[in-house]
Amino acid sequence: MENLTLILQSAWASLPTLLVGTRLTIGFALAAMVLGLPLGLIVALLRLYALGWLRWLATLYVSFIRGTPLLVQIFVIYYGLPSFGITLSPVVGGVLALTFNAAAYLSETIRAAILSIPKGQHEAAYSVGLSRLETMQLIVLPQAARVALPSLGNSLIGLVKDTSLVSVITVVELLRSAQLVIARTFEPFGPYLAAAMVYWAVSSLLELVQRRLEVRLSRGAA
Repeated sequence: MENLTLILQSAWASLPTLLVGTRLTIGFALAAMVLGLPLGLIVALLRLYALGWLRWLATLYVSFIRGTPLLVQIFVIYYGLPSFGITLSPVVGGVLALTFNAAAYLSETIRAAILSIPKGQHEAAYSVGLSRLETMQLIVLPQAARVALPSLGNSLIGLVKDTSLVSVITVVELLRSAQLVIARTFEPFGPYLAAAMVYWAVSSLLELVQRRLEVRLSRGAA
């Protein structure tokens, strides 16, 4: 019982430091999502409609990102690029790695959502004089966004947890903050438990926002 009390006290005492790191964790996840969405959309459209080497390049990009660990991608960007004269700060390197990783997975979500729209809607749009670009902007993408929303929400929640990996390049996000507390107190369980609870709280909040958006969109579609 005494050990449990000490652990809980350690977890509580570490919270102020962890909450500072949490802001960076959320910032990383949001930045990767905001930057990854347009890149993912471009990759998805290239895989669907481009010809020749552009389509091949987009397919290769998705295959490489999905086939290699995010941790390795972080190392390649942060430690590998200086070999070519490109030196990035830990924050920039972490955001880029998360963005490129997220974009590959988001592109698959977007591509599947676009393919779920019946071809008859494309043909109907063309029949009333809309161009392919106008059809994509006005007809296909709004419906695809509704279809993709649950997966996009899950991707954002996954990004929040994936940010823990940028701690390996000295970014003081949530996990790294817990490690710094442990280095001072030599008591690991409390800070790690508190970090896990903060991750859980942030993920639960994002899930709530996602569900409300889904309900609002379903009402709008009714």
